[in-house]
Parts: sequence; structure tokens; C-alpha cells
Amino acid sequence: MKNTVLRRDFRLFVSLLLTLTLLIPATVSGCTIFGITPGASADGSVYLGHTNDGVGMDWRNHDDIIVTYIPPATHQPGDKRPVFFDPNSGSDAAGSKGSSSSNPILGYIDQVPSTYGYYTGSYGMINDQNLMSAECTDYAKFEPQAEENRRMFYSSELSNIALERCSGALEAVLLVGDLIDRYGYYGTGETLIFADAEEIWVIEMCGNPEGDGGLWVAQKVKDGEIFVAANTFRIRDVTPGTPDMHYSANLFSVAERAGWWSPSDGPLDWLETVSYGEYSHPYYSLMRVWRLQDTLAPSLNLSPYVEDTYSREYPFSFVPDEKVNFSVALNLFRDHYEGTEFDRTAGLAAGPFGNPYRVLGPEDAHTNFQNATALEVRAGAYPRAISEIFCSYSYITMIRPDLPEEVAGVLWFGPAVPYETVYTPIYAHAEDLSPSYTTGSRLVYNPDTAYWTFCLLTNWAGLAYNMMIVDIQEEQQSLEAESLRLLMETDQDAIVRLTAGDSAGAKSVMTNFTVERADVIIESWKSLTATMIVKYSNGLLTDPITEEVDEPGYPDWWYNDTGYQYGPRIYQYKELMDTPDLTYTGTRVVVSKGMPFDEIIKLL
Repeated sequence: MKNTVLRRDFRLFVSLLLTLTLLIPATVSGCTIFGITPGASADGSVYLGHTNDGVGMDWRNHDDIIVTYIPPATHQPGDKRPVFFDPNSGSDAAGSKGSSSSNPILGYIDQVPSTYGYYTGSYGMINDQNLMSAECTDYAKFEPQAEENRRMFYSSELSNIALERCSGALEAVLLVGDLIDRYGYYGTGETLIFADAEEIWVIEMCGNPEGDGGLWVAQKVKDGEIFVAANTFRIRDVTPGTPDMHYSANLFSVAERAGWWSPSDGPLDWLETVSYGEYSHPYYSLMRVWRLQDTLAPSLNLSPYVEDTYSREYPFSFVPDEKVNFSVALNLFRDHYEGTEFDRTAGLAAGPFGNPYRVLGPEDAHTNFQNATALEVRAGAYPRAISEIFCSYSYITMIRPDLPEEVAGVLWFGPAVPYETVYTPIYAHAEDLSPSYTTGSRLVYNPDTAYWTFCLLTNWAGLAYNMMIVDIQEEQQSLEAESLRLLMETDQDAIVRLTAGDSAGAKSVMTNFTVERADVIIESWKSLTATMIVKYSNGLLTDPITEEVDEPGYPDWWYNDTGYQYGPRIYQYKELMDTPDLTYTGTRVVVSKGMPFDEIIKLL
């Protein structure tokens, strides 16, 4: 009976999915992730971070700009759990344009007696057992289409089911591996991180060229170290008997039959065996890995330049020079390579006001640019930054030590672009969210949604970025500092109630804080946006309080590099434009009327 009702309830879902997939191209994500073990943090907290840089619909048929709370549930014997097709899997399969199948459900697996409550977006984030997850897409040699009841799983549903059913990181990794083995894997290669209060595990996966199941390998991050990934597999040598490593039973045999690896090659290099490395263009992935590792461990003296896509320059995990505190963790995604030779805020491409964001073009496409023998050289691609204009959301999850389990887990969620967002705290045990964060679409501008609240100001800041970012960061830092202060106050209130045996009251306190704080942040950002629109409109700098108006103009280097020195400042305009290599000096001179041009030019 329940399955019949379930199928009936999804009829509208199917119709909407078919309509929308004809309008919205499915694209794979280009995410950056990190995991900080308790021994690598200043206070023993565990952190995971994820930027969701994909554009499109997720497995729920929702635009991937929102966060959703899935409450805990109990189930009856015989109940089934549907497995949904993910249109962002990079697979031309069920529910996508041109597919022979219109069913968004790829199959069913046995339900468990009870499931945990958790927060999810395109992928699972954190559950009420303080299990955290993050994801990034990778390039695999074999990326199969989904098949109903055969290749049923992509990483998104794997992460969600893990948060529904698991309380520990290793437990989650082993469950994901088992689901791949039993029900098959489709789509792009993927990296998932799972973390609990004590440890972090990484599992990487791809399709099986022989059909059933999939290929996967998992590795534990050593305590005291940090893991970073950015759209390329990070696990390397897979050696049987290696402590803290697990892998699919078919890995070696499939790799050998596919001609990808031979025992004579030595240890099986997971990255080189199942992948051609980076995708889109060189340094698309590895430069972000370098940037985060170099930021946190400059003593490693890592070079941003590598020999090829299989470089071993950047370790799987590393010890930071200084243990990471909350502020550092919260700001790791706010980076455009500032202060390096790749600084996106500098140079002609950044414009006169240091805009770090670039318009994406065909050279930046998420398509495979290399294979075993050739590399497609794409002129015009920019180094991929960590904070990108097309980011739909980012988050940092944390589990804090020395707090009751009910209070310890927090999701800091940031809509739109990391550099200009404000991360709002969401207790893992909260049961509700501000409506601003649970609704919205890229296709419809709605000022009451969190995504558009932040996206609007980021785009407006492009008019005079180096000036506006000062105002943005001042408000951003103030709001986040206040959020942390109020969070710690709420911690104590919740702990008092827990100690008194009032768990429902504690949960209510955490839920109310989660909703109310998010609402305050949204209203504060709307107010800032209104001020910024007035202050920076029409190329002027207007103080709405003092009513003073300034004309900031452009920096001298911009005047020179854009030909301003050839502007019509004298009547001998043609002669001026015919003068080669004239440099803008930014100084004014006074000449007598009727002075010959050859005399004027000496002064210019």
C-alpha cells in the first residue's frame, strides 16, 4: 500500500522533471572541499568544507541553491527507499533530455527501521548524529549512464543515505562501498568525505567498465592532518593490507582486464588507473589544491607548477604550520589567489576596480580535455579560483569538543559566492530553517530568498569591487562574529535544559536560534544592499548620510592601459592619436592658445 501511494505521489514529480530537464542543461559540479581532523584544529574541533559550484537541478528536482531539512523517520518491515536519478551526474540517463527513460526513480532498496534527521542540498551535509559529509566531482575514464535496477547510485544519493543511516565516518564509507557493490554506480567520478567527532574518511568512486557494481577506494585522513580536493581524485597507491584503507573487491581484477594496470607496474595508483586527472584545462584542479595546502602549510614550499596531471607534489593530507582555528576554517573558501602571481583581483582582466570574477566561456567547459595520449590546448582559460561567481552555496560543518552531542554539531551555510556571503549557523539538532534558505530558483529573481539576497550584492559589487568589498567585509565580519557569540550563548541555554532533562526544550532553543539568526542575517544584508546601491550608483560615490558626492574616476594605470592618454584634451586631436607610445602621467599642464603641437607634445 505504501509503495502504491509513493508512486502516485511522484507522478507530478515525474512530469515536472521532464519539463525542466528540457529547459535546464544538466551540468556537473566543480567543487572544492576540505577536511580538518581534530588534531589539526586549535581546539580539537573537526571541520568539513564544501563549495557547491554546479548549476542545475538536484536529485529532488530542486534548484541547487537551497538547503533542506529531512526529519528522522521510522519505517515498517517491507518498506522500500526510492533511489533517485541525479540530473547533475553528467550522465545522459533517466529523466534527462534525450533519454529513453522518463522515470526519476532508478530503483528501490530495503528501508531500515529508523533513519536520522539531516540537512542536505545537492549532497548531504550533516545529520543529528554529528556525521558530516562533503563532495567534489572528478574526471573518470569510464562514466557510464544510469540504468534502472542496475546502475542505481550516484554520489548525491550515496551521501544522503549515509547520513540517514550512519553515525560514524568509517561506517558511512563502508555503507557507501557496499551500496556501490550491490546496486551499481553511474555518472562522473566522485570524492566524498565523511567525518565524525574523532576521524575523517575519504571515499572515491567511479563506474565499472565491466558493467555491474562500481570501483571505489577509501582512505582515512591521519589525525593532525588536513585533506583537500578540487575535482581530481586524491587517493594514490592502493596496496593490499594497508592500514586505514578499504577498496572494492573487484578493483585490481577489473583494472587489469581493462588494461589500466598490471601487477608489473607496481602499486596500483588509483588516480592514474581510473582517471586522466584534471578536467577542463591544466591547473583547473591542482592550483586550488596547491593554494589551500600552501595557505595552511607554507613551510612545505610547494610550487604552483607541476609536470603533469598525475603530479605527486601535493600530498594526500598534510600537517598545517599552525593549528586551524574557527576563523581560518570559516574563511578558507574566500580566496581569489590574492597576493600570488595568479591574483584574480589584479591586472587588466580584473578591470579598473579589481573584479576577481570572469565570464565563463567555451574554454572553461567541464568537458574532458585529455586522454591517454593527447591533451587539447584551450587558449583563453583562466586559472580556476576557489571562490567563483557561479557558486550556488558553500558551507563549513563543525563538531566541537567538550560539548554534549546534541549541541556540538553546527552547519555554517553560505548562499551564493563564498567571498561575499555570510555564513549562518544551523544546529545539527535544529528542526527548522528560515524560509529564505529553503526556497528559491536561479530562473526566478526573488528578493526574499537567501540565494538572491547575496547574489544581487555580489553582482552589484562588480561595478567597483575594490571599494565595495571593504563595506561588504565589514558587515560580513560583524554578522559572523555576532553569530558566533550568540551561538555560544545558545549553547549554554541548551546545555542547562539538557542537564535538567528537558531535551525537547533544548532542541526548541536551538531551532529558534537557527531560524531567527538566519532571518536577521537576511534582513541585515538587504539593508546593506540598499545602502550600497545608493552609495555606488552611476559611477559616483555618494554618502547617503552626509549627502556628499565624490567622483572617484579610474586608477592611473587604467587610464594609460586603455588609451585614455589619447583622449580629446587638445584640439590637435588627430596629431595626438598619431603620436606613438604616449604615456598617461596623471598631471595637468597649461599651454598658451595657439601653441604648435610639437611644443605641446613636449609637455605631455
